[in-house]
Amino acid sequence: MKGEIQEINEKVQEKGYVLEDILKEIGKVIVGQKYMVERVLIGLFSRGHILVEGVPGLAKTLTVKTLADILDIKFQRIQFTPDLLPADIIGTLIYDQSTGTFKVQKGPIFANLILADEINRAPAKVQSALLQAMEEKEVSIGKETYKLEEPFLVMATQNPIEQEGTYPLPEAQVDRFLMKLNIDYPSKEEELEILNRMSGKEPPKVNKILSPADILEIQDLVDTIYIDEKLREYIVDLIFATREPSAYGLEELEDQIDFGASPRGTIGLTRAARAHAFLRRRGYVIPEDIKAVAYDVLRHRIILSYEAEAMGVTTEDVIRRILDVVEVP
Repeated sequence: MKGEIQEINEKVQEKGYVLEDILKEIGKVIVGQKYMVERVLIGLFSRGHILVEGVPGLAKTLTVKTLADILDIKFQRIQFTPDLLPADIIGTLIYDQSTGTFKVQKGPIFANLILADEINRAPAKVQSALLQAMEEKEVSIGKETYKLEEPFLVMATQNPIEQEGTYPLPEAQVDRFLMKLNIDYPSKEEELEILNRMSGKEPPKVNKILSPADILEIQDLVDTIYIDEKLREYIVDLIFATREPSAYGLEELEDQIDFGASPRGTIGLTRAARAHAFLRRRGYVIPEDIKAVAYDVLRHRIILSYEAEAMGVTTEDVIRRILDVVEVP
């Protein structure tokens, strides 16, 4: 076992150079946003999708497009609007008068990196079409089923729910996202740097760091990263603490949580912790990897009670309390 872990570790260190190179390239165009870039890479390397909540104008689109250029993968941006139809995403059949037959016209979902912009501005039927494609990695057009291209990552952005003209995503659908990120405004220094860069010139060209084949290879490598049995039990304890808080000495959370994280959260926390270990160039998971991604993996999977919301308790408060109390192996 020790030799196997060492072999995985050597492979990870050999491939782990990519983060520094990617951040260096993306820094040519984007100021800051290291947290978002790292989380998108965690999603990409662990085959998970990302939900981002934040106000407009935080360079989410530019960041993802630049990342797609660096990774040499096909990028598509879909602007969600109230009049969007499922066929506008997955594609449809077009009648060809010259041949008298129907031809398939594939939609923008047939790409490697999808930016679903303002997903909560589209009605439920459209949201479901995207989320089904995310889950099954395939779509049906007419009588035929088509596999989506690999690698495949959806990064959906969401406006704060209180903004006008939004359709909140159902909790069961939000659970299909590996992580939910909350993106805030840049710091004062970063905003000054953004202002200084606004010279009207074209953004610099970025170098391609990885190919689609490289990404698939890294995904397979991340799946092999070692995670000790005690850490697996720790992950299960964290999840069960969201469902049965009193069993872990967290009686005060009993009335604050209506629904805890699902088994999909257990799997997601494990996958994200492995990808985080890879970004830190380790072939094994340590407790800090789990804690580093716990907020992003669990914040949208814990449903607070009305009493908790009335008291101003947030899911971050609940997760922080659980991480403080559940014993680390």
